[in-house]
Amino acid sequence: MDIDRRHVLAGAGASAIGGAAVLASPMQAQASSGPGRRPRPMPKAPDVPAARLARDERFWARVRAEYDLPRDYVNYENGYFGTTPRRVVEEYKHHIDVLARDSSYFMRTAYPAKEQAARERVARLLGVSVEEIALTRGATEALQNLIGGYNKLRPGDQVLYVDLDYDSMQYAMDWLKDRRGVTVVKGVIPEPATHASVLAYYESFLKANPKARLLLLTHLSHRTGLVMPVREIVAMAAARGVDVIVDAAHSWGQLPFTAKDLGAAFVGYNLHKWISAPLGIGFMYIRKDRLADIDRDHGDQDYPATDIRSRVHTGTSNSANLLSLQVALDLHESIGVANKHARLQYLRDRWVRQVRDVPRLQILTPDDPRMYSALTSFRVQGRVTKADTTAMTAWLMERHHIFTVRRGGVARGEVVRVTPGLYSSARDSDRMARALAEITRVF
Repeated sequence: MDIDRRHVLAGAGASAIGGAAVLASPMQAQASSGPGRRPRPMPKAPDVPAARLARDERFWARVRAEYDLPRDYVNYENGYFGTTPRRVVEEYKHHIDVLARDSSYFMRTAYPAKEQAARERVARLLGVSVEEIALTRGATEALQNLIGGYNKLRPGDQVLYVDLDYDSMQYAMDWLKDRRGVTVVKGVIPEPATHASVLAYYESFLKANPKARLLLLTHLSHRTGLVMPVREIVAMAAARGVDVIVDAAHSWGQLPFTAKDLGAAFVGYNLHKWISAPLGIGFMYIRKDRLADIDRDHGDQDYPATDIRSRVHTGTSNSANLLSLQVALDLHESIGVANKHARLQYLRDRWVRQVRDVPRLQILTPDDPRMYSALTSFRVQGRVTKADTTAMTAWLMERHHIFTVRRGGVARGEVVRVTPGLYSSARDSDRMARALAEITRVF
């Protein structure tokens, strides 16, 4: 008989291959046992309030020791993907060796159970059932499949997104014009943004587009760091018959929340950003009662239509990153997401509060703690072109040895994004503040 690589179950005793029984071998046992080294103690967060722990540089120095870091510059561009902790790197390298050595034997015997265990753990942390989770190569793949597969649109309907949404997701929404015959409407988030102004904006945006049936909503913007009041906007949209697809690429692992807190039926997540798994892993969430509203991916038949995994057909992909996910989640839980969020807010606050009054320097997130975490962007008034922000990032690196990144796409002009990581220190934030106190004299 044939064994499908996506359906075979790991067996403690035997696997049927070509009609014969193949007993689990010492090779398989080794492949499934991990690096075989005594694990180092993780930096377990003490039982103190998160706001207090956020200022405990001794504890965060222990977290910093989990990473191999550059010595000649400060990395304040942690929004691209999460720097991988050393113990996760070791796990990843181990599994690359396992896959190189044991190849298809490992993948057809031990791997499926490990994949399922990873799905179950992610689901548990998100507060949902495993039937509502499908692993992907990242949030982009998850969201493209959700947007492209959403099948309730009809010609003449409207779909909505705003300037702060991620580029690839904007492209997918634009593609719906040809795919579904809809009208695409792009909005602009007000500046300066507040909790009230954002809610008022979405209320007016939905009201002005009565044929809207689908809204893309980013939980935490990669452009400015603005955190949207997702649950309120999802409820607002639902009252008008509008479904919402939520981009949570940056928020999960950085903000403390569950799927229930968002209230959305369709969400795409990353695991290689703030969970710090190796590159190329994320997942999609589809609430169980809404699965039929997303088409199977390219007519997938590996899984039945009632299985969320039929909504993504990646093919053969890098499995070592998934096999390393459990260690990344161990570290994530050892520190605690509430503690991570408090620390990242503290590092952001430390540099922002020192430069709020610098003339011509505009900070793109408010000081409302509901609306930011690690990411915050700035711009210099009157210097908002790509050439300007490119020059600023180069100056920050050359003059102050701080690595940042420019971000385009914000309707009122380009910005520079500043993103500390869990390994960043208070001194790093002070260094950022000193640089920005000087930048408006240069640009």
